[in-house]
Amino acid sequence: MRESLRQKIIQVCHKKIDQKGDNVGVSFYAFFANKNDDPELLMEAATWWIQTHQLDHFEKARKIIDMVEAGR
Repeated sequence: MRESLRQKIIQVCHKKIDQKGDNVGVSFYAFFANKNDDPELLMEAATWWIQTHQLDHFEKARKIIDMVEAGR
């Protein structure tokens, strides 16, 4: 996964945790605007989320941060 996407995921997850608490869930859609202006990046995130890690639609933001920071 490219570094810019990793940083975006971490930033969005921290923001969600700050807003709603440590138990907040996120979907990979949370990292993108409501329009598909970068389909390649969206597919990269979807592949990492769905195909590589077989995550549920919503996962805890803290879990996603830990996975991304660990380089998984």
